[in-house]
Amino acid sequence: MAAYVPPGWPPAVHPPGSEGFERTAVAWLLDVVPADYRLYGVLRRYPVALAAMAVHHADACVAGARGGYRVARSELGDALPAHGLDAVLSAYRAEGRRLVGIARAATLVSRALRGETFSPRLADAPPQDSAADDEAAGGEAAGEEASGKEPSGKEPPGKKTGGKKTHGKEASASVGEEPNQRAS
Repeated sequence: MAAYVPPGWPPAVHPPGSEGFERTAVAWLLDVVPADYRLYGVLRRYPVALAAMAVHHADACVAGARGGYRVARSELGDALPAHGLDAVLSAYRAEGRRLVGIARAATLVSRALRGETFSPRLADAPPQDSAADDEAAGGEAAGEEASGKEPSGKEPPGKKTGGKKTHGKEASASVGEEPNQRAS
């Protein structure tokens, strides 16, 4: 059975414990940090140190992109046309998502290099299609009662709907959005 890797694991890195894990981890981490880090043999000899530096570097890149996004309008608003500024903000958002993914992946690789093992969690499981399961089991009609709604589409009295409110902010941690603490 293949070793489990958590969501966000970099595709270029072999699973922890497999042949070539450390070699592929070092190669990937060297691509995360600035090219000049390749000059330091100590980082190749001690992959845990390279991983720590890569995590700090990736986190700093995320912070820098967030800072740039926050001040882009005031810094560039008078120098760019509106559509140009919108394109810059869009680039910050896209790059922010990429950088957040790299920071998460670097953290996972760092944890694996320190000997941590990963196992599947319920939160990692793909979503189940419960409406189809209910119908197959002869359950409620077309999802009306299953959804908690009365046939008229109204909520039953006293029933609260929805989940956690985000007060207009996305639950993501990319550039242009409020950062959430990363789970370790």
